[in-house]
Amino acid sequence: MLFKNKKFERSVILKKDVLDSILSFCQMKHPNEGILILKGKSKNGEIKIDGLVIPPFSETGPTFAGFPYSFLPFDMSYVGIVHSHPSGSAEPSVTDLHNFFGLVSMIVKSPYEDDSIFAWDSNANSIPLSIE
Repeated sequence: MLFKNKKFERSVILKKDVLDSILSFCQMKHPNEGILILKGKSKNGEIKIDGLVIPPFSETGPTFAGFPYSFLPFDMSYVGIVHSHPSGSAEPSVTDLHNFFGLVSMIVKSPYEDDSIFAWDSNANSIPLSIE
């Protein structure tokens, strides 16, 4: 075989201070959705998230959050996005999956507590998440 495809089991490691920032941002945006870009590194399926970026020209409402990707500067440290679901559901919607960005999409459900955040891949499969 010329190319070997290694299958990595993905996992997400989120720094505690980043989690706190995400939760605060979601609480501030409530009852609208909030959206942020996740920064970090990925190696052998392990995605370490250590920073956030507020996307330029983002638009949010009670049932949507998005931004034009074309305005983002090129940055290899972008690993995905996180957005809130004020409705209280952490399941990704069809729209969430169609607008997937990066390696991971995280969803924070209301009431925005430490155990209210979940990670998903582009096929709506749950990714194990740990806080560091």
